[in-house]
Order: sequence, then structure tokens, then C-alpha cells
Amino acid sequence: MIRKLLLALLLAPCVALAADKHDDKEIKKDIERHRQMSAAHEAAAKCLESGSKPEACQKALVGSCKGLGIGKYCGMKHEH
Repeated sequence: MIRKLLLALLLAPCVALAADKHDDKEIKKDIERHRQMSAAHEAAAKCLESGSKPEACQKALVGSCKGLGIGKYCGMKHEH
């Protein structure tokens, strides 16, 4: 039983890597998604630079990133 568990734990990363293979179409889609997230974050930075309230900039970021990133931080979270 323990051997099977250890073997499963050792093979899990290999299975995950094999499942993570993308074809050209998926890679192009990922590239576009990253560019859209980048543009949304750049707009959020400019919003903050303009002196707008952080809450307003965050709300705009959430709207721009809807469906792109994971969670409410558009795929990026840092300490605050």
C-alpha cells in the first residue's frame, strides 16, 4: 500500500506535465490571453498614476479581466 502511494506521488508530476501539452492553437490562445491581461494591468497602473482612487482602478481591472485571469486579481496578486 505504501509503495503504491509513494509511486503515485513520484509519478504525479510526470502525469501533470504530460497533460499540460498544448497544440499551436491553444498556445496562440494563451499568448493572446496574456497580452490582454498585460494590457489590463497596464491600464490599472496608468489609472493609479493618474491619481484615481485605488478602489476605482481595481474595479476597472476586474471588469477588464473578466474571464481572463483566475480570481478577482486577473491572475496576479501581490501583497497589500
